[in-house]
Amino acid sequence: MNRDDTLWKAILEDIFDDFLRFFIPNADQVFDMQRGFVFLDKELEQLFPPEGDAFSNRSVDKLVQVFTREGEEKWILVHVEVQGYADAAFAERMFIYFARIFDKYRRPITAFSILTDRNSAFLPTEYRQDFLGTSLVYQFNSYKILAQDTAELAASDNPFAAVALVVQLALQKKKLTEEDLFSLKLSLAKALLTKSFDKQKIRQLLNFLRYYIRFEEAETITKFDQALDQLTNRQQTMGLEEFLLYRERKAGLEQGLEQGLEQGLEQGLEQGIEKGRIGKSRAVVVNMIRQTAFSDDQIADLAEVNVDFVAQVRQELA
Repeated sequence: MNRDDTLWKAILEDIFDDFLRFFIPNADQVFDMQRGFVFLDKELEQLFPPEGDAFSNRSVDKLVQVFTREGEEKWILVHVEVQGYADAAFAERMFIYFARIFDKYRRPITAFSILTDRNSAFLPTEYRQDFLGTSLVYQFNSYKILAQDTAELAASDNPFAAVALVVQLALQKKKLTEEDLFSLKLSLAKALLTKSFDKQKIRQLLNFLRYYIRFEEAETITKFDQALDQLTNRQQTMGLEEFLLYRERKAGLEQGLEQGLEQGLEQGLEQGIEKGRIGKSRAVVVNMIRQTAFSDDQIADLAEVNVDFVAQVRQELA
């Protein structure tokens, strides 16, 4: 799983009630939000094993059990697919997901595909099959982030609109200078802080913004981090993940050079780089434990370390 996948999985869980409200206008009348949601990641893995299966390279997906407001207890499975590239087999894959999920649970299913790719012509909404008098049409909800009106998203009071704006900016990254990207990313943060969202959700959305749109230059990362510190009035200044990677890598090289004066340049560099790598990993993990609500598994994915290492650092900080 790459970092963007982890961020998507986390934000969908953090604001899933708003996700439902964004796509279903009367969501609060249909669903009992107070009962919460059950995220069936393990059940989904059983249906689509991560290895030895044609779907092992699938994009982000969430299977969620929700509860309706109807008199008798029943639930609906909401399947969310986040797709970051054009895929000719996408519609067929959505149907196979539906078929396997329905075969196991025998419950009503509504499916959403959130398309985060740059191909404006790619917008699958149905799967069709017709052979010798037998036909099938499977339709699902598709939401193309690239095609959405930016002004409407900015005016929305739904947190999921803020997620869509972040992705839209990330899609523009290749066409923007580092300075322009900084200005637009900071503008998103300022706009987010003016919204009347729950404080915890604002924190989660800011984390998504900070890590989903990444700068190339360490100086820009530092500048953005400082600007965000001022906006949020945080007393503790922590570097973003990319800055920590850069800083620790540089520290490792410098330490290696110092050791090289006594032990030989080549050997010193190797030792310094290795020590910097370990320090880098710890700094990244400490940063995320202190500033985010990510689980140990999510932090391990983002920092590219073993989950046991994350657990050990968390215990040391307790």
